[in-house]
Amino acid sequence: MSDQSPQLYLLTPPLQDGEAFAPQLKAACTTSAVACVLVRAAPGADLKKIAKSLVPLIQQSGAAALIDGDPRIAAHTQADGAHIRFGGEELSGALQSLKPDRIVGVGGLKLRDDAMTAGESGADYVMFGEPAADGYVPPASVTLEKVQWWADIFSLPCVGFAATIADVAPLSAAGADFVALGDAVWQDPRGVAEAVQEAHRLLLAHARVLD
Repeated sequence: MSDQSPQLYLLTPPLQDGEAFAPQLKAACTTSAVACVLVRAAPGADLKKIAKSLVPLIQQSGAAALIDGDPRIAAHTQADGAHIRFGGEELSGALQSLKPDRIVGVGGLKLRDDAMTAGESGADYVMFGEPAADGYVPPASVTLEKVQWWADIFSLPCVGFAATIADVAPLSAAGADFVALGDAVWQDPRGVAEAVQEAHRLLLAHARVLD
């Protein structure tokens, strides 16, 4: 595990319109608690257009802007990198085209061997538990176990996805370098900014302490 404090990583919903989502994103990022935002597009939506409208906003807040699944758009929109699902040719292409200047993260890791292969390939981080393309989210206990295993053995940063704000605490205690949140923030009835602040408080309060 890194000796730095854990940080928050936000996943946008699958978007149709970046400009319409910008106010929510701005509310989240202005808390200064967010280290990274993954820009995602709905099926059939114009990811490049969405990225062009949101990447500058994210970067102006001091967070890193990553593009989901498309390293070419990451480069064309001056994003900080891309997040790639394991198992296809996209990963090798992203590593070749974006490294070393930009970030390449890897998710969709079903097996421990997948995570180790991704790490050995040169990825900058691995992510456990994020929503699948159909919206399925693995049980929190499964994600927690994977984060704990990774943090105990490897130095490469890992991201654990929290389906609820309450899930932030155990993932932080398990050793996640980043805890990712999606709908738990965007749909919180208290508002986006308060949800992010609460998540950040839990993240730091429960952070794993190295021996």
